[in-house]
Amino acid sequence: MHVPLHAPGLQPLLHDSVVALRAPAQVWSAPDGSIGRAHDVATIEGVYVSDVRVLGILDITVGGGAGEPIATLHDDASTLRFVSLHREFDGPGADPDTRMTVTRSVRADGVAHTLELASRLERPLTTAVVVSARAELTPMETVKAGLPSETRPDVVADGERVRWSGDDVIASLHAPGATIEVDGEGGIRMSWQVKVPARGSATIAFDLAAADAAAVVGAAPAVIPWTAPDLTGADDRLARWVHRALEDLDALRMVSTRSPGDQFFAAGAPWFFTLFGRDSLWAARMLLPLGPDVARGTLRVLAAVQGRSAVAETAEQPGKIMHELRRATTAHGDELVLPPLYYGTVDATPLWICLLADAHEAGLPDHDVAPLLPHLEAALAWMRDSGDSDGLLEYVDASGRGLSNQGWKDSGDSVQWRDGTLAAGPIALCEVQAYAYEAACRGAGLLDAFGMTGGDEWRAWAARLAGRFRETFWIDDPEGGYPAIALDAGKRPVDTVTSNIGHLLGTGLLSPDEARLVAARLVSPELDSGFGLRTMSTDSAGYWPLSYHGGSVWTHDTAIAIMGLSREGFADEAATLTEGLLRAAVAFDYRMPELHSGDAASSFPTPPPYPAACRPQAWSAAAAIAVWNATRPS
Repeated sequence: MHVPLHAPGLQPLLHDSVVALRAPAQVWSAPDGSIGRAHDVATIEGVYVSDVRVLGILDITVGGGAGEPIATLHDDASTLRFVSLHREFDGPGADPDTRMTVTRSVRADGVAHTLELASRLERPLTTAVVVSARAELTPMETVKAGLPSETRPDVVADGERVRWSGDDVIASLHAPGATIEVDGEGGIRMSWQVKVPARGSATIAFDLAAADAAAVVGAAPAVIPWTAPDLTGADDRLARWVHRALEDLDALRMVSTRSPGDQFFAAGAPWFFTLFGRDSLWAARMLLPLGPDVARGTLRVLAAVQGRSAVAETAEQPGKIMHELRRATTAHGDELVLPPLYYGTVDATPLWICLLADAHEAGLPDHDVAPLLPHLEAALAWMRDSGDSDGLLEYVDASGRGLSNQGWKDSGDSVQWRDGTLAAGPIALCEVQAYAYEAACRGAGLLDAFGMTGGDEWRAWAARLAGRFRETFWIDDPEGGYPAIALDAGKRPVDTVTSNIGHLLGTGLLSPDEARLVAARLVSPELDSGFGLRTMSTDSAGYWPLSYHGGSVWTHDTAIAIMGLSREGFADEAATLTEGLLRAAVAFDYRMPELHSGDAASSFPTPPPYPAACRPQAWSAAAAIAVWNATRPS
């Protein structure tokens, strides 16, 4: 009996798929380059433009056979080559005589394929090359839910071209020299009679392009807006990670349709291929050592949609920085339904202020900062008026359909007591208080620098927040006190030991003695996996190495801790966590995923993947620059 690999309705796994991308297009396939060959399995495979899968099957045969794949070659983030043998044509002997190389090149509006069939035979070779494809118009949310595509668009053939459209998306496929057949189910068959000369090669090509009239994000300009770092003397593993990361960040650059001149990083492929407040801010902040241009674009594009009104359904509030931008309302299951422009984040607003201050210090000119000062004042006011309760910033989902947790650990079970019980909201996260403290202090500095009033008020506000934090968050422990992950609805400190405490370092919130306690806790065997910082300590009941926010390792999270340790003068602890990330980078061929398993390096030679992790992901890639900058000689 044939049994599917997994039941429908489960999110597709990503760890054994390959991707080529150039935002807003991405192409996911099996390692041999085929797309959708296992038709009964919910899969990420496909060609996507603007969060819509426009092609769900792509299968190539030569002489009726798929060939034997021998290599997947990574040229850059947008270009892959797939090499296969076709020994059915070979002569006697062990050496292969016939080879197919498929080059996949992704553009912002689609993908081009070039197929080269090469032979060393002494005789010419004539054979049929057939490409089978299936047109779709499937929203990314349907793919993520593991549900089958219900779209079978009408495909219209016109000579060497086919076209299909619907839901504001228009797609076309051009196959020069091919004979094209279509069926009524979205199926497309392109065939060529190929003649390969003796000891020669033959090449054919086809190209897919798509446009989305409902797109809210689009392609960035071609010129890369940063300066390459000087990696002289750097650890070879770090240099390789930085090289791969910058390649990926280039492919993740986007603009919004509202602010087409302002670049930012898409959060990550495949699920978060758009503007995310928190993710885009952190990625831009980590990249600042290479120049302020991406920071400028990110600040501007987020300022353009800064909250103006109080709207419970979208979580918008005056002065608030948004969380997520999509082309349409998206349903994520479990009654989670997010509007196209959603503001459900408690940390993006103070992080926006911190990035503005960082960018100004990094050389962003006064004439770029000055127009953003009204947005700065509005963001500061949000911290006081909307985000502040009892002297601390907290969150709660007022709509009943939004995110229940609104910090960077936004899964439903991310805030829990050490015994595994979920904490009840409203929730005040420890790292958000640190962001707010830093934002108030550094926002005050910007107000002073531009001759504006209010600086003393915000320094006083920050001092009160610090006092309240010290009174309420610290937990006594025989191994040394530590900050709680959060306060719950009853203002009780939630006692789980988590990586969140690493975000407190370098913000100014902690005293030297408090920073020393946090630094020691971060490199404890309960938090340090040897491949990076666990999100939750192993001595917590809820710990599981493959829990999204309850024991896994997130690259950016560890990098933030490394940055803070470096700023506070804990070089040895920073070096320990850096070594763990570099071990992981080798295991993932220097493309660090969104997250990986929290299993200990003492038990596993390499970290098992988290199988649904995004890759590339902007803040995981930008973490390479943060680590390089934090650990290089001063």
